[in-house]
Amino acid sequence: MAEQQKRERYNIRISGLGGQGVVTTAHILGSTMDNAGKFASLVPFFGSEKRMAPVEAYVRASNQPIYEVGEVVYPDIIMIYHSQVITHGKSYTMPFYTGLKPNSLIIINTDHDVLNEDDIKVLEDLNATVVQFDATALALQIAGTELATNMAMMGMLLGLTKLVSTENIEAAVKERFLGTSFVSSGGTAMLDSAIEKKFKKKEELLQKNMDVINKTFEMADSVDISGSELIVRFDI
Repeated sequence: MAEQQKRERYNIRISGLGGQGVVTTAHILGSTMDNAGKFASLVPFFGSEKRMAPVEAYVRASNQPIYEVGEVVYPDIIMIYHSQVITHGKSYTMPFYTGLKPNSLIIINTDHDVLNEDDIKVLEDLNATVVQFDATALALQIAGTELATNMAMMGMLLGLTKLVSTENIEAAVKERFLGTSFVSSGGTAMLDSAIEKKFKKKEELLQKNMDVINKTFEMADSVDISGSELIVRFDI
């Protein structure tokens, strides 16, 4: 990950399905960068707010001020929250690696190999690194709910890039779920309500989310992805 750490700016494209917390991830990533004294811009993109419909979010994160908004056309990092984004084409950006810069990173939530031979050829030519792990299984294992899948994905991203500290992340997660400044859309509010009902106390919700994030930091620290292998897999 040495080359990734040298970069001062990351253009991140997040693709998933409705109900997986894609937009929530973008909000927390933005707040996390702000907590670290850095900069971020974010844009959610989705059609009708319903479960299993394609959702994308675009995040720019940098040590320097950012003056761009809108779609991330040329990402440094792509996050795939559901295997159907690739296997069923459930995405607004197809194929999923469109615009990917050389030497970039892809993080995929999956319990099986989802890349075909054509995908692998393109990604090898770009010298990309693909990290595959079952973020949903990890969320169930640690938080007891698949609703923490987005925490696992975000934790893996921040663990690999070292953009911010866990203290910066905890403050952002706390503000998102326990604070009063965030105004959510109807669909996001329903999802938040479902998450809160899962836990008796909001403090428990915060702790479970941080447990998931801390675990992904440990996983990220256990590997060196600056090598030549295209795909890095974590067993859950």
